[in-house]
Amino acid sequence: MELIHAETTGPLIDLFFDVHRSLGHGFLERVYSNTMVVAGKRIGFDIKQDVPIQVRFEETVVGKYQADLLVNHAVIIELKVCPTLLPEHEAQLLNYLKATHYEVGLLLNFGEKQRYKRMVFENAPKGNLNWINR
Repeated sequence: MELIHAETTGPLIDLFFDVHRSLGHGFLERVYSNTMVVAGKRIGFDIKQDVPIQVRFEETVVGKYQADLLVNHAVIIELKVCPTLLPEHEAQLLNYLKATHYEVGLLLNFGEKQRYKRMVFENAPKGNLNWINR
């Protein structure tokens, strides 16, 4: 079975490990975000930082968030620097996927022991949600 956006997530996961090997742990998320952008652009990715996400109820915006990175207009990346990934980190990324038309996300932890999680939330179950991503 082929994974959706595997051509993007595979190299991104490799890049994550390369960046962690190069920088180690202990920096703020912004340092890792900036490094992922630089390294990702070198291999031809279109990467945007701090991508706005609006959550709507009916026609009213009820929440505004920012995804750390958006790669190739297809994959949301949420970065963490913590001892371990927690269920609330996964919930955060899942909610970003629910609130947008994007279906694939990566949760990358640049803590002492690097960990990642790939998440998918297909558009079909999202029904009539209004997506705003600019």
